[in-house]
Amino acid sequence: MLNKKKSFYKHVAQTSDAPMGLEIERAEGPYIYTTDGKEYIDFISGIAVSSLGHRHPKVVEAVKRQVDRHLHVMVYGEFIQEPQSKYAELLTSQLPNSLDRVYFVNSGTEANEGALKLAKKHTGRHKFVGFHHGYHGDTHGSLSVTGRDVYRDPYLPLLPDVHFLDFNSLDGLEKIDSETAAVIMEPIQGEGGIIPAKKEWLQAVRKRCDEVGALLIFDEIQTGFYRTGSLFAFRGYDVVPDIMSLAKAMGGGMPMGAFVSSSEIFESFKYDPPLNHVTTFGGHPVSCAAAHATLSELLSDEYGAKAERIEKIARKELTADGITEIRGVGAMLGMELEDRELTQQVVEECMEKGIILGWTLHSNTLVRLAPPLIIEEKLLRSTLQTINKTVKKYC
Repeated sequence: MLNKKKSFYKHVAQTSDAPMGLEIERAEGPYIYTTDGKEYIDFISGIAVSSLGHRHPKVVEAVKRQVDRHLHVMVYGEFIQEPQSKYAELLTSQLPNSLDRVYFVNSGTEANEGALKLAKKHTGRHKFVGFHHGYHGDTHGSLSVTGRDVYRDPYLPLLPDVHFLDFNSLDGLEKIDSETAAVIMEPIQGEGGIIPAKKEWLQAVRKRCDEVGALLIFDEIQTGFYRTGSLFAFRGYDVVPDIMSLAKAMGGGMPMGAFVSSSEIFESFKYDPPLNHVTTFGGHPVSCAAAHATLSELLSDEYGAKAERIEKIARKELTADGITEIRGVGAMLGMELEDRELTQQVVEECMEKGIILGWTLHSNTLVRLAPPLIIEEKLLRSTLQTINKTVKKYC
């Protein structure tokens, strides 16, 4: 008989010396169940993926229905497939007129790779501006505009002519100049510590891009689909990007990503040469069906209000000494603790108590809080109270 745990550690490539190592049996709603019979509350939603919880019935139904029709039939963009067209129409109906065309991919880092290429192709420029502590993925192009040297240095040289500015600072905006193809940023830095952009600053960046003809790329991979209370975070800033990248919660648990822009900007992908950006599995019909069901469900109820309610309750319940700050927006929150030791103790003990938490990549004192938007208030409060008591225990 297959020893799943042994095979995992022996044959599945690892990315750390200490993976969480839960052996998954099934998942449903806000819960994950392991083979040893334990029940866990997924309080990070698979890192902001399972916003509708695990195996939402409407998503599962859409997946099963599409599986019975067809799977992959042709590389991207050649055949007309109903799940792609139907979802693209629904998605763009929720966006400004300048974001009227969608290119489907498989993941967030692929979305950013495509966004960077599109910006270079449209503008004919090669310079990019990113921000310190920003995170855009781990493939070479996305990593090139990720603002943390500890992840970049092992893979140098990366893309040339990439410059980093301080997030939320007006200093250095002159580096966005007539040679800049695009500025790429998260409206709320996720892995960098759950840091929202200041509205006036974001508007100043938009103005500077307009002055010099640079494109503005918003990485909404983690902030999208009501995670922050708005369908997309840019709605809260009165700033519209030229290109927006999406993924994570987009597919309702299926692999899905996209970058969105205008028909005019996307024209540049058609020539010199044709097919100059292609993907085999992007826009997979099963993933598109799942994404359509996900967005349809999100639009059918007050999920933005639910995200706002999560933030309000979290700020009320998490008051223990040792918690130095709760920051973020909606259901994209970070709990800053006094030191690394306390953070580790809290995360590990909560895991023992059946609550899955986690750090962000760029901080060892910030605990990520990103519960599914479908979580019931009673469960939300009891989970937050357990977290708060755990912090108190070690302070």
